[in-house]
Amino acid sequence: MISSLLGKKIGMTQVYDSANCLVPVTVVEAGPCAVVQVKTTETDGYNAVQIGFSTKKTKNASKAEQQHAAKAGLAHTPRVLSEVRLTTASTLKVGDVVTVAAFTEGQLVDVIGVTKGKGFQGVVKRFRVAGGPAAHGSMFHRRIGSIGMRQTPGRVWKNQAMPGHMGSEARTVQNLRVVKILAEKNLILVKGAIPGANGDDVIVRAAIKGQSKAAKA
Repeated sequence: MISSLLGKKIGMTQVYDSANCLVPVTVVEAGPCAVVQVKTTETDGYNAVQIGFSTKKTKNASKAEQQHAAKAGLAHTPRVLSEVRLTTASTLKVGDVVTVAAFTEGQLVDVIGVTKGKGFQGVVKRFRVAGGPAAHGSMFHRRIGSIGMRQTPGRVWKNQAMPGHMGSEARTVQNLRVVKILAEKNLILVKGAIPGANGDDVIVRAAIKGQSKAAKA
């Protein structure tokens, strides 16, 4: 059994835990994920399992995607594919289905997603630059200001905060606790917020840094 699942962010809500405390949670539809390909050190040089989530229409899938799914015995082409690296050879076979049973309530997980895109933004919003005086006569409000270094070094420093595209970046939120699992609906309720808008694809995996903490809990 692998410890990662592809899923979709449904939205946020709140539930009561066993101590009757109100907990903010994010609802994630995780799986079911079909095993599309199994890689081994003998054939590919490393151990991994490729899983697929959701489906796409045949007209929207390329020939290569359709044949790749057909080779795994799938009736429909997965909309999303992801590879899960393993340290040892997997016991899963092509065509097997992984569900939310891979996780348990109280477990710590990492959620990987893409943040909301905010388009081209200035430095005040993008990097929280203070800007200039707000009075009408200042003529300098939300600009970046001077970035030059005069004669020495005579250039703009690397990584200087500048206006540009904001958001749409892969981010990982670590050590979120699984509050509840609704196996019949393939839903996982994790405490806290995760990246992305409602409906965006995410990856839920067993927490890497929080394993020792989870074992003590």
